[in-house]
Amino acid sequence: MKRSGLPVFLRLDGRPVILVGDGAMAEAKRRLLERAGAVIVGEADNASIALVACEDPEPVVARLRERGLLLNVADRPDLCDFTLPAIVERDPVTIAIGTGGASAGLAAALRQRIEPLIPARLGALADVLAGARDAMRTRWPDGGDRRRALGAALAGPLDPLQEQDDDAVARWIADPQAPNDRVETIRLTSTDPDDLTLRAARLLAQADRVSHRADVPAAILDRARADADRMMCETPPTGLPGLTVDVSTVR
Repeated sequence: MKRSGLPVFLRLDGRPVILVGDGAMAEAKRRLLERAGAVIVGEADNASIALVACEDPEPVVARLRERGLLLNVADRPDLCDFTLPAIVERDPVTIAIGTGGASAGLAAALRQRIEPLIPARLGALADVLAGARDAMRTRWPDGGDRRRALGAALAGPLDPLQEQDDDAVARWIADPQAPNDRVETIRLTSTDPDDLTLRAARLLAQADRVSHRADVPAAILDRARADADRMMCETPPTGLPGLTVDVSTVR
């Protein structure tokens, strides 16, 4: 059974959240909730979720669970319905790192490694892209064409890991680099997804569809987008729009 669960982003702005506990751990939870705009209330109040940070959480958890609340319990992943990730924030972009409660220290260490790689203006790029939705729909009326054009831009001139100026998106829409309809082949040398080359990982992440042999591990295919088509076949398809990635079996 997977312990990591389904990652979601929950809007808490103006919503009540129960916080039970005191001390440094409870204060840390309070700061997280306040940053998210939650209205922090006590155990007697009505809410849908609760955070518990106290020395003897079991009685509190039992009472709150009877009321049907979703719970996070500090340092007790066995009592949690959800866990809180380590966060890299470039509002409105949030990068969340979770371990399913296995090790908050590991999540924090990964956040510290990732943080310096993320440009300070990444949030500004996200805001400009949001404001350019209508212009992108006009330029690429077809949703598939639009997704492929944006994917190609974010892998090139609008690289999100590079600082972008305020006019970068407008310049791209005015003079885009047309993505190629093509088939790329990945020949696996291992069944371990950690052995994928950087190029192979990027191709999988950008693919509109993935064709693969029957014995290609699911762990490899999971590196593709969730909405990318999967096709089990012996011969890669041709003549399809967008990017098709053909994954060959281990040599």
